[in-house]
Amino acid sequence: MPDSPSPRPEILCIGSVLWDVIGRSGQTIALGSDVPGRITRVPGGVALNIAMTLQRFGRRPALLSAVGQDAGGEALIAACAGMGLEVGFLHRPADLPTDQYMAIEGPAGLVAAIADAHSLEAAGARILAPLSDGRLGDAAAPYGGVVALDGNLTSQLLAKIAVSDSLARADLRVAPASPGKAGRLRPFLEHGRGVLYVNREEAGLLCDARFGDAAAAAHAMLKLGARRVLVTDGADAAAEGGPDGVILRQPPQVMMRRVTGAGDTFMAAHIAAEMAGAGPVKALEQALEGAARYVAGEDAA
Repeated sequence: MPDSPSPRPEILCIGSVLWDVIGRSGQTIALGSDVPGRITRVPGGVALNIAMTLQRFGRRPALLSAVGQDAGGEALIAACAGMGLEVGFLHRPADLPTDQYMAIEGPAGLVAAIADAHSLEAAGARILAPLSDGRLGDAAAPYGGVVALDGNLTSQLLAKIAVSDSLARADLRVAPASPGKAGRLRPFLEHGRGVLYVNREEAGLLCDARFGDAAAAAHAMLKLGARRVLVTDGADAAAEGGPDGVILRQPPQVMMRRVTGAGDTFMAAHIAAEMAGAGPVKALEQALEGAARYVAGEDAA
């Protein structure tokens, strides 16, 4: 059995905690292709990917999500606890299966993916109960640590979180989870709440525009009300935008061996760098280096 939850952990990872089923092939994959490759099942989901990276940087994050009581859920809980992650605050519904993500990757990157986060969406605000029932905070003493939040929650719940008093004192970091869910982050943009982590495509969907580079995307998001943003652009320069302007840094050039989870790794590495006291430039550089190592397969999957 996992340990009892520790009071007020320094960082919470809220969102998808599930199994990643990833098929990778070194051959070009076209529609209808049947190619040789490798299929793996590993713990994943945006919130869990961020938590695993934070743990590698010496942090012990707590997870807030929904994980079923089925065999897959029990195995996932055991895997998370075995990595040193705090699982005592997880919502464990008896009537919902553990979520899954399935992706196919080829030599050029992601070919296609399906995210089945229906149980997380069905659980809704129940995963946030520890923030109001006294375990992590309440109305008199809201949680004041770092929060990494992903866009796999429903649009309605994310809109409530964007104006909620329960996270008003938190250092809130928000990612969309995928381009298809980028629009769910619009309330955080409109209310200037939290630090937003997006790629160039996601920035375009949030701003209803097309951008030629990360710098243009960062400037546009700031103009629309974002307090602070980080925009990645694959192998091209990434940007951070905030009250003091926009800075750019080029990511290390590496041989790409995997892509699923790269954005989550960037976000977690950036959070860890800032928690360790790094300034904006150094934190961005360390985040890009961490993501590059991940893409190159130098970190444990």
